[in-house]
Amino acid sequence: MEHNAVVLMANPAKPVLLADLNQGTTGPAITEVVAGQDLATVRTILATLPPAGQLTWCAAEFGRSFVVTSSFGIQSAVLLHMAHRAASAIPVVWVDTGYLPHETYRYARELQERLGFELHVAQPVLSASRMEALYGPLWESERPEDMERYLQMRKVEPLETALDQLDARCWASGVRRNQTVHRRSMTVLDQVRGRWSLHPLLDWTDKDVYYYLEEHGLPQHPLFEKGYSTVGDWHSSAPDGHVSGRATRFRGQRAHGECGLHLDQTPSAPRAGPSP
Repeated sequence: MEHNAVVLMANPAKPVLLADLNQGTTGPAITEVVAGQDLATVRTILATLPPAGQLTWCAAEFGRSFVVTSSFGIQSAVLLHMAHRAASAIPVVWVDTGYLPHETYRYARELQERLGFELHVAQPVLSASRMEALYGPLWESERPEDMERYLQMRKVEPLETALDQLDARCWASGVRRNQTVHRRSMTVLDQVRGRWSLHPLLDWTDKDVYYYLEEHGLPQHPLFEKGYSTVGDWHSSAPDGHVSGRATRFRGQRAHGECGLHLDQTPSAPRAGPSP
């Protein structure tokens, strides 16, 4: 476990529900109101701010209900460094699927020790060994529904549980528009499964990321030097070759290149609670 990390386990008895961000209030629905202002106005405000300013704005508006998520992937140091400088108390949520490369675990430790952020580790209810005993190595299946089951169990459900437990109303991620077809349609602030999702780096290029890392002396993920431009679970990631970027992920089974964390609605898949 990382230094000063809090482990949040997915709750098998509680289904993943859409959070009601307007609890105890009346008036326009979530799709129309953000922190007491209409969505169009908030998007306009955020669009005039640099990424660090967007993080500061959300930290001020949402307080402890604003969190940053990180995969501790290839370029994760940028958002983590930026968020820590904007408001050092912002909690960081990391979904640990149990299948991350050893290099990712070491990278996460290095960044936490260096930046000192408050880390919350979200883990699936089923251990990796138990899941494989019950369902087999789902990522090896040629059936898309098996990959969907895997991603729901190992990623989406743990994240939703962690956000519930932290009472998060808004979460930031480091997604960028040039990564997938789906991300090209994102805005600076979108609704994802009933919460607000901030995308401060959405319009950044690879050069922007590189120069930020260089300017602030931040380390790259160790697998970057081995040819990886993106990394997730060890079995579903590969160095760039005849395909690159997100196309290297999920054994080519996800045409949109998404694991589900950033999709507003995910296809239904059998839930992964403990067997009777």
